[in-house]
Amino acid sequence: MKFAIEREAILKPLQTITGVVERRQTLPILSNILLSANGQGLSMTATDLEVEMIARLPTDINEGGDITLPARKMVDICKALPEGAIIDLTYDADKERATLKSGRSRFNLTTLPVSEFPNIDEVKGVFSFSVPQSVLKRLIDKTSFAMAQQDVRYYLNGLMIEVDNGVIRAVATDGHRLAVCEHTADVSPGEKIQVILPRKGVLELSRLLTDEDTPVNITIGNNHLCVTLGEYTFTSKLVDGKFPDYQRVIPRNSDKLVIADRERLRQALVRTSILSNEKYRGIRIHLEDGLLQAQANNPEMEEAEEEIEVDYTGPELDIGFNVGYLLDALNAIDTAHVNIAFGDANSSCVVQPEGDSGCTYVVMPMRL
Repeated sequence: MKFAIEREAILKPLQTITGVVERRQTLPILSNILLSANGQGLSMTATDLEVEMIARLPTDINEGGDITLPARKMVDICKALPEGAIIDLTYDADKERATLKSGRSRFNLTTLPVSEFPNIDEVKGVFSFSVPQSVLKRLIDKTSFAMAQQDVRYYLNGLMIEVDNGVIRAVATDGHRLAVCEHTADVSPGEKIQVILPRKGVLELSRLLTDEDTPVNITIGNNHLCVTLGEYTFTSKLVDGKFPDYQRVIPRNSDKLVIADRERLRQALVRTSILSNEKYRGIRIHLEDGLLQAQANNPEMEEAEEEIEVDYTGPELDIGFNVGYLLDALNAIDTAHVNIAFGDANSSCVVQPEGDSGCTYVVMPMRL
């Protein structure tokens, strides 16, 4: 293998795909990336057996071939070289070493056998469709914060993607709160498709996407989900499990509607949370006509209280929540005002952006 490439051309794709590589690996080969050079250019692949990412770079190749190189060291070397540097890479098969030269810099890197590098099987599509990448990024960013972390209910440690006729939906829950976001799309799978993307896949896919409207092609297979975006191909295993019926969790009889200035409410909750119990993060919300009061205290007998004016008329209500869950929902909303629907002191509240029913957040109450 022999080729030359500009530092700027290889650095960003290299940084993008090496996000997949775990720092601690059970298999040494998983610390490496696979470089394949042929007439079409250079392709680089990284995987952790669950998620695989491929970047393709159009570049002139002097000699083709396949090698594996240490991922982190490659990134560090490219980052440390000056801007505009030309990187020459050659591979000596007899010594099983790759030499990387740039100007007066020279690096000899040990390779591992290409035969050891794992390949995720090609995804045999059950259903394929295209959406603008900004839509997919919005669906992920508006919901992924509600995913569980290391929950024994493994199917909660990921994001459920639902494709129905004319709509694509993202849903996440950790058992204490729920985030649902949907967007109209030109899709018609015939019958509803639900797949669960694991947490690692969700985070890496979000990093790959931007707010541009260029289309991404999504292929859903029996065990994998594949996303193709320009020169990148992202493939992730799917979580084998049944996601809970999220529609049953959304309260339908919340009759106490509060309309509040989102930023004012968010700041009031941030200040109140300073003196909440560090472990449980509980705050008490008191509602009365035109007023929302947030109160918190902690084992040190310290107290915080905030009042803000809201649009509300109805009976008084006292209810407790984990303030972190409320703040996560408010941070995901970007409208000036927010609608919060309450039932009674034992019912979950429903948080929605004003005038936008595409996103819904449900937060369970807590006893204080």
